[in-house]
Amino acid sequence: MTDIEIPLGKRTKFYRFFEILPAVLSYGGIILLVVLALFAPVAGSIFVLVVVIAMFVKALGIAYRTCQGYISFRKTSQLDWSRRLNNLSNPAQSLKKVLKLDEKIYGIKHHITNLQRVIANPSAYPKPSDIYHAVFVFVYKESYEVVQPTIEALIGGNYDSKRLYLVLAYEERGGKAAKDVVEKVKRKYGERFLDVLLYKHPDGLPDEVIGKGPNATYAGRKFAEYIKTNKINPKNVIVTTLDADNRVDSNYFPYLTYEWIVNPKRQKVSFQPICLFTNNIWDVPAPMRVMAVGNSFWNVISSMRPHLLRNFASHAQGLQALIGMDFWSKRTIVEDGHQYWRSYFFFDGDYYVVPLRVSVGQDAVLSSTYRKSLVAQFIQVRRWAYGASDVPYVANQIKNRNDKIEFWPAFTRWVRLLDSHVTQAAIAPLIAFGGWVPLLINPESSRELVVHELPMAIGTIQQIAMLGICVTVFTSLAMLPPRPARYTKKRSILMVLQWLLMPITSICYASSAAYYSQTRLLLARYFTVFETTEKNIKK
Repeated sequence: MTDIEIPLGKRTKFYRFFEILPAVLSYGGIILLVVLALFAPVAGSIFVLVVVIAMFVKALGIAYRTCQGYISFRKTSQLDWSRRLNNLSNPAQSLKKVLKLDEKIYGIKHHITNLQRVIANPSAYPKPSDIYHAVFVFVYKESYEVVQPTIEALIGGNYDSKRLYLVLAYEERGGKAAKDVVEKVKRKYGERFLDVLLYKHPDGLPDEVIGKGPNATYAGRKFAEYIKTNKINPKNVIVTTLDADNRVDSNYFPYLTYEWIVNPKRQKVSFQPICLFTNNIWDVPAPMRVMAVGNSFWNVISSMRPHLLRNFASHAQGLQALIGMDFWSKRTIVEDGHQYWRSYFFFDGDYYVVPLRVSVGQDAVLSSTYRKSLVAQFIQVRRWAYGASDVPYVANQIKNRNDKIEFWPAFTRWVRLLDSHVTQAAIAPLIAFGGWVPLLINPESSRELVVHELPMAIGTIQQIAMLGICVTVFTSLAMLPPRPARYTKKRSILMVLQWLLMPITSICYASSAAYYSQTRLLLARYFTVFETTEKNIKK
């Protein structure tokens, strides 16, 4: 079987080369511009112009995907997934009724096709009554006030919570406070679920980073033993992972169950809902709002590009598959994104992510003070940016792949992975300052027409690109939860004006965090602690 673990201790020269590569390329883009500005200013100007035009085209595509994703998200969220799921219980009888419906109903053709496939081969598709869900909720320092809405969302949806196992995975290093929170949840909600299981992850186990991955894997192993003891087939158990502040949409479980049943490769896929950082969006400072909405939109856009979709934050996967790959990695602080690559190579490349176009609400960063919120936001983005650590992992897996894994599909995925991290680091400063670099470093180059006109040309392109930002702004307003009564209409105006901060947040957070994480990899100063993001509740 393919070894899918991240190496421990000293890396090979091959592995170290690819750990260094993202930082070399990210810094190299800036250094290249400076060198060209000194010795070939015209070439430097053309380099910047090509980058800006490429990003402009990409921005147009993002604006289009934003609208497309939002429309699909809204329509999918409004469907009666409970009814569609029930149709799978008696597909032959249900098909007769469904065929009489208006074919313009969103997704109806897809539903008819699924019913026909189930009818044609009923033994290949389980019944809805065969399926169980296990919801892993991870608790460390979160208060009961943060966890309670997550539990309420589980029992308040359009799915029988008696089909759910609630697994509360809490950390020993969280002390008595964490234990009190999970025990309080069990006392209050124990009878609302099929069972509520408490698993305490011991502190200081060998070969583990301090983070969510080890906690999740420890709980997963314990839960697998529980399922075996109770003689439940793991093929029929779907595991959903949630942070303590996550709130699933009311349609999440019927939608997930439906897509699980109709997918013939259900054991070789994972299911990714749209994570929206909107739970407390009205309460957080403006820079955090821009980051939260921007990240939410990226998740909406990603749902429209299944071939590029990766695991992020909350996701669902079959218990049987998780048992086979020994759950999640215990050696990385970005266990969610890494789970995609771990699964991809475990299944010899025959693995993909299915988008679920319903939301899982999450908290935006909000600390006790404005300054602490700014710092906490950087820590969160820095942790996400450490996904660059998958660049050497994937390169190493491709190098050591078996004959079942095709080279080119794996290689193109690796190229996209590398490009995404280099782009996150280098593009924002190149666009913001690149047009002025040749003039500032080499003033004599101003006599060259291309160099002299470059800042104005970039400014014009950026003004046109603002149309795409306007699309994002107005769509973001439509996605906001209702404004709390404690805020006046002035807050709504600020929700529009906040987008003026986007160039600043792009550089101060996205770009700088990417450079920071890639530099840590460059210097072999690996992150071994998952720094949790502080989440507070405003009342």
